[in-house]
Amino acid sequence: MKVLISDGINKAGVEIFENQEGIEVDVNTGLSPDELKAIISQYHGIVIRSATKITKDILDAAVNLKVVGRAGSGLDNVDIDEATKKNIVVMNTPGGNTVGTAEHAIAMMMSMARNIPRGTATIKQNLWEKKNLQGREVFNKTLGVIGLGQIGSVVADRAAGLKMKVIVFDPFISQEDIKKSGYESVTLEELYKRSDYITIHVPKLETTTNLLDKKAFSMMKDHVMIINCARGGIINEPDLYDALVSGKVSKAALDVFAIEPPKYNPLLSLDQVIATPHLGASTLEAQVNVAVSVANQINDYLVNNIIINAVNVVSKN
Repeated sequence: MKVLISDGINKAGVEIFENQEGIEVDVNTGLSPDELKAIISQYHGIVIRSATKITKDILDAAVNLKVVGRAGSGLDNVDIDEATKKNIVVMNTPGGNTVGTAEHAIAMMMSMARNIPRGTATIKQNLWEKKNLQGREVFNKTLGVIGLGQIGSVVADRAAGLKMKVIVFDPFISQEDIKKSGYESVTLEELYKRSDYITIHVPKLETTTNLLDKKAFSMMKDHVMIINCARGGIINEPDLYDALVSGKVSKAALDVFAIEPPKYNPLLSLDQVIATPHLGASTLEAQVNVAVSVANQINDYLVNNIIINAVNVVSKN
């Protein structure tokens, strides 16, 4: 069985493939769509991150492909419906980057609340803008967590440790389970109305695209702060821009954008916005975790026919 690694992963994952009997691995990154299409028929498995796009066109050429493995959680770049039609398993590694992404969300919230990026930039310009950079404490403030999955639950736990009041909206988790976790379950509208800070931890789906839009912002507290370390497109960016300019939203901390890299994005012209280039999972520990996980999962499937962390269901021949 042959496996192609088309996006860079930690060497620990590559070594697992190299040491697996019955698996031959090629590392070939930076391929154009045409280049990938020309060689994909050789492979039974492919490892991707966010750069490689597994489109219908690629899948049509992938006549021997059995599994697509994402070293990470997001699968916006995979045509899952088409893969399912072709009996190709699509799997991800949702647990590997949980702590890194959650910690990044907390770091973004604290940096935004205390004006750390602007403070750093101005002092490096030999300016002393102490009076203009008064921040806010997070102690005793209300954090609204949209999505209490693996990442959202870690964010909520860390926020509780900061003595924040944590309220949660997650329609897929019962109120009883949220309460057992130590948080208050609320409707989305109530979360908007009560939160001093709002952090997003849901996948980008048809139902979550533009979830935070003009209508949502209108329901929020004045001067709310927004954190998005989930996926670009969950926040309607033009509506967020208007909410920031009007002062309805005080500040926003964004790790993800509808278009990445975000070229000529008006949000980046605002002092009220801090931003990072999709760094949520960019820790050494997370990259080792997802590389090891995806390698073990693909080996288990190709060698032992064991499916782990599949996001689709295929028929067994």
